[in-house]
Amino acid sequence: MRRLLPRTLVGQVILILLSGLLVSHLVASWIYTSDREQAVRAIGGYVATQRIANLARLIDEAPVDWRDRIVAAANDPSLRVSLVAQPPAIEADEPAPADVAVRGYLAEQLPDSLAAHLQVEVAAASAHPMAGFRHPSPRMGPWMHGASRWRGLRAVMQLSDGQWLSFVAALPASGPSSSWQFGAAMFIMSVIVVLTSIWAVRRVTAPLGTVVRAAERFGRDVKAPPIAEAGSREMRQAAHAFNEMQARLQGLLENRTRMLAALSHDLRTPLTLLRLRAECLTEGEERERMLANIGELDAMVETTLQFARDEAVAETWRRTDVAALVTSIVDDMADAGLNVTIDATEPVILECQSGALRRAVTNLLDNAVKYGDAAHVQVLSSPTDIRIVVDDEGPGIEAAEIGKVFEPFYRVEQSRSRDTGGTGLGLAIAQSIAQAHQGQIMLANRPEGGLRAILSLHR
Repeated sequence: MRRLLPRTLVGQVILILLSGLLVSHLVASWIYTSDREQAVRAIGGYVATQRIANLARLIDEAPVDWRDRIVAAANDPSLRVSLVAQPPAIEADEPAPADVAVRGYLAEQLPDSLAAHLQVEVAAASAHPMAGFRHPSPRMGPWMHGASRWRGLRAVMQLSDGQWLSFVAALPASGPSSSWQFGAAMFIMSVIVVLTSIWAVRRVTAPLGTVVRAAERFGRDVKAPPIAEAGSREMRQAAHAFNEMQARLQGLLENRTRMLAALSHDLRTPLTLLRLRAECLTEGEERERMLANIGELDAMVETTLQFARDEAVAETWRRTDVAALVTSIVDDMADAGLNVTIDATEPVILECQSGALRRAVTNLLDNAVKYGDAAHVQVLSSPTDIRIVVDDEGPGIEAAEIGKVFEPFYRVEQSRSRDTGGTGLGLAIAQSIAQAHQGQIMLANRPEGGLRAILSLHR
């Protein structure tokens, strides 16, 4: 059931509005139908009693020899009139409220002489009480057409000469439950409400999209400007809170970068003094070890300073051919005599920070050459991401070590040698750059030997 529900806020709000609209239309239809039924019953009873009263006065006041002709002319599919010597049998039970109401309508319109001996009976009928006549005529009125249930009305009254006049008519018990006019009105109102609701909901929730885009932009660029605090009060509060959070995070990152740069810079002086003192020592194995350790520390400081400088510089995002960028890095390293190759690939365009991406790819290739003797690169593209695959021919990494190599200053045992050196920041920096591009770096040992590094970038 949850899969059928919309996932967006706009869709959920519109669904709630449509549900409320449907319930309100159902209730309105029920009220309309009930009121229509009562109106049809009232109008039908009033019209029938008014016609019976008019005919009764006419027949009572007409000459006796005219009555039969008036009665014959008055008979039609909606009313049956007859003159009888004896009154028809009318049930003497307690009359129903409907009988009392119809009798009251009729008695009010009749002269006192006719109303004195008036008898009225209203009974339910499963079919039209005048079914034996021709089809209803237009004179039955619009209230008679389309009625689904009927009541039979029988009224008997005594004329001034003692003769009895009988009337049989059909009264609608209910009218049609709906009409095309009502359906059209409901449809037009529904369309207006739906279109207005969609416009209003999109207008109200539009600032949410601004906050989402700002969060995505901030994930890529910590120097992103604050967003405009506009919209409803809640949206302005959300935008204000986001801007404050962004400002605090920017301050924390700037403080961290400054502190890192300051510490790295301050370490350069004692390292230089240590190097000078070590070089003054007598030639020997101990002197070489000290110089190697000092060189390793100096490389760490240089790498940390470079990392801090890169963090402080907000590089511009621009559309870049990733395939051409990687190819240029491979060509430069191959020209330097390193065993690096790349498969031919089509241009792959991505909006990125080309300088940072160049550094991440360079770090991956440098690690592959140092610890795997060679690097083979592929650039793969799909509609959702771009993958830069780097394979080496080295011994690989223990499964337990793969998750740790992205930690700053962490180095696996194989890298702790004078030949390879390394500061343990290369993969950490590359992973940080990948995450800034909404991507990541994954490492895996190849079945045929060597390590595979995949730099995945989200399009």
